[in-house]
Amino acid sequence: MSPLTELSASAAVDYMLRGELTAERYAGALLARCVSQHALNAFITFEPERVLEAARTRDRERRAGAKLGPLFGLPIPVKDSVNTKDYPTTAGTPGLRHFHPAEDAPVVAALKAAGAIVLGKTNLHELSYGWTSNNLAYGAVHNPYDLGRIPGGSSGGTAAAIAARLAPLGVAEDTEGSIRVPAAFCGIAGFRPTTGRYSTRGCVPITPLFDQIGPHARSVQDLALFDSVVADDWSPLEPKPLRGVRLGVVRDYWFTDLHPEVARITDQALMRLRDAGAVLVEGVMPDLARLIDLTTNPVQNHDVRLELARYLQDYGAKLSLDELIARASPDIRDIFRSDVMPGGANVVSEAAYGAARDQYLPALRHLFQEYFSRTQVAAIVFPTTLVPPPLIGEETTLTAGGGRSLPFEVAVARNIAPGSTAGLPCLVLPAGLTSGGIPVALEFDAPQKADRALLALGLGLEQAMGKMPPPKGTP
Repeated sequence: MSPLTELSASAAVDYMLRGELTAERYAGALLARCVSQHALNAFITFEPERVLEAARTRDRERRAGAKLGPLFGLPIPVKDSVNTKDYPTTAGTPGLRHFHPAEDAPVVAALKAAGAIVLGKTNLHELSYGWTSNNLAYGAVHNPYDLGRIPGGSSGGTAAAIAARLAPLGVAEDTEGSIRVPAAFCGIAGFRPTTGRYSTRGCVPITPLFDQIGPHARSVQDLALFDSVVADDWSPLEPKPLRGVRLGVVRDYWFTDLHPEVARITDQALMRLRDAGAVLVEGVMPDLARLIDLTTNPVQNHDVRLELARYLQDYGAKLSLDELIARASPDIRDIFRSDVMPGGANVVSEAAYGAARDQYLPALRHLFQEYFSRTQVAAIVFPTTLVPPPLIGEETTLTAGGGRSLPFEVAVARNIAPGSTAGLPCLVLPAGLTSGGIPVALEFDAPQKADRALLALGLGLEQAMGKMPPPKGTP
């Protein structure tokens, strides 16, 4: 047997179902790893004894002959923007430090019904409003490959935990890249399903048009296991052979201004895919950049004010939105006062929001539908971000291709915005390490509702792209 912390979720569950590994022993191994990797600051709430007691309960159930679920005994870290009845849900912000929801979010309830255990609540970018996870209230999350670098955000704590072998499978959430950027920066796999595939009730919101819970893991097989449990979709998956598979390449949007190391690793990964038989279909998507500019930020900055206020009321948080923002960290407070709250200099007008929702967003979705229909590609492939993981605090401008300085938001979020805005299923897989030993990833975006087909393709892509070296110090 491999070291327990190196097991995939599927393998660990198989051992526990067969009685070859107790849930208590497995949980103990993960908890010890969590303690040893405390410097990552991956968790906001971490209660080892609660986890061990849940594991002992699972072991008693197995000995009593109870029916065991497909996630039996598996400790799963949960992003601290997803409601849990046994733990606070802080959303990484001071105003919710002591907020205890009355019940689990449906996704958490589904995981627990399948036999999983909540390992703890993971740190994140405050209110999920950014891509660094440099949280001023609960401390910065650190990248396992280089503690001086960001893990990405907003689901940085979950990604860091999975990469550092604190757990094999975790709950993240993605409105505009919050699953995919951390997966890319931490060298793991991330899956954002078609918008609406999993319930987002009980999740601290930004906009119902884009919000989507999804998993982080170190293998596509584990992503598929999560999908089967949460979507109740047990259609069988086999690795799809890549010979003849058409993958779309749109260079004038997704491949410009790449950092030299991102460009090098991307080219090498695409070569491996070609060598495995994939067909790269070059093409264009006219008007993509304009439609993203007219939809992504306007929708989010408009809806978050309404949706956050509704969440606070619906789940009994006992404070208003104004109070929440007044108590937020200075960086988040400034963004909300400028871009979200009434009277701010950059607040989205109702006319601009209406046009984004009713005109430009349908046009964007039609653009993707037309592209997939015309090209017959299984997925679009591109580097997830323009740059490798930046240093903590390096959040204003970043150096990209040709030494060009780009705004942080462009360098980190330009490539991931189309998939989530259009509601597509998106898969991130590690592509390799830079010469400095930090991860770079590729993303594969498929047509809406092609989730299981994308995961099957992912099994084949994963084989062709090769295994990611773990962070230093990993057993």
